[in-house]
Amino acid sequence: MRLLYTLLFYAATPLVLARSFWRGRCEPAYRQRWNERFALGYGGADPRPGAIWFHAVSVGEAEAAFPLIRAMARRFPDHPLLVTTTTPTGSARVQAVLGEAVAHVYLPYDLPDGVARFLRRFNPRLAVIMETEIWPNLYHACAARGIPLAIVNARLSARSAKGYRRLGQFTRDALACVKLVAAQTEADAGRFLSVGARPETVVVAGNIKYDWELPPDYQQQAAALRDSLFGTRPVWIAASTHEGEEALVLQAFARLRAEHPRLLLALAPRHPPRFELVAQLCQAEGFSLARRSLGESAANAEVFLLDTLGELRLFYAAADIAFVGGSLVPVGGHNVLEPALVGLPVVFGPHMFNFEEAGRRLLEADGAARVKDAEELGLRVGEWLQDAEVRRRMGGNGRRFVEAGRGALGRVEAALAGLLAQG
Repeated sequence: MRLLYTLLFYAATPLVLARSFWRGRCEPAYRQRWNERFALGYGGADPRPGAIWFHAVSVGEAEAAFPLIRAMARRFPDHPLLVTTTTPTGSARVQAVLGEAVAHVYLPYDLPDGVARFLRRFNPRLAVIMETEIWPNLYHACAARGIPLAIVNARLSARSAKGYRRLGQFTRDALACVKLVAAQTEADAGRFLSVGARPETVVVAGNIKYDWELPPDYQQQAAALRDSLFGTRPVWIAASTHEGEEALVLQAFARLRAEHPRLLLALAPRHPPRFELVAQLCQAEGFSLARRSLGESAANAEVFLLDTLGELRLFYAAADIAFVGGSLVPVGGHNVLEPALVGLPVVFGPHMFNFEEAGRRLLEADGAARVKDAEELGLRVGEWLQDAEVRRRMGGNGRRFVEAGRGALGRVEAALAGLLAQG
């Protein structure tokens, strides 16, 4: 089965390249560093042998990995660190946050020759895959070289599990190469077991996204940012939005402005290639616009477009209410813990299958609300705008909920240390 997969992957490679070239029209980085996609050269990225290697496919996984990477660096200061990503946005975030502290390259495509070149070049002592990435050739190559491989902060939605189960022995063979699956929840652990993970490798460690710590001066930074950009205006932030979702948010915002004319919408699309399209949509809908990337003032704007990377958490702390996107459209939702940690009441849509447990528990803690469409979104945000006490209560509930959920980081770090010792 793996041979057939490999042959099909080789056959599809021209289509993969064509798709990346097409995406490069809006995001030029997709047309760059092609040597790394096939492990044909890495420039100056050349850590010493025995690196602890982390793979985070994109920005979300990278953000989750940063506390773990720092913890492992403190625990094993003599081990070099390697971080791979798949997307240019993930790459940019790794370089911005970790800089020269790690070696960073793209993960090659899951083709045997590229995987072999990658492993020969970097010769990692431990492989740590964030969340859900399962690459059969890579996994088998790690096992053949005796490289312990762990999937940490592991999550698997019911939809994804159904797809992996259809592949039967193919999935089981790949997961047989994994030494540790540190699942976020009991449900995630059960799904990994159902698709073929070995029972002795699966543990429930929790979600390390609960362990993100606010810097000591975070509130001061946020207050200064708010004062300079928004003044005393109420601010609703709609974050990590996707295609088709901004129109729904703007629809709700238009109704809210009738009752709250000073309200400012801070809009943060998930993917940088869509920044310009979203700016055009806002203007087409008749909203005055200010853009963060241009350093424009929001004083006379109705919509503030957060078209930069790495600032979302700070802008959460500078807002009053948060909508977390990918949830009004069937994407599966995004991280609701970040706005909850800074004390914001959180609202999200019906499609939260990627963050099902966190969303459900935040609702139970009375730190969030779920809505089904744009009309309900506007009504709920409007209710919160009219009642500062409700916002404070729900924001406090959410913050306490996140703080009570901490501990996964230490458990995962200890489990990886054990694997490293065995290796």
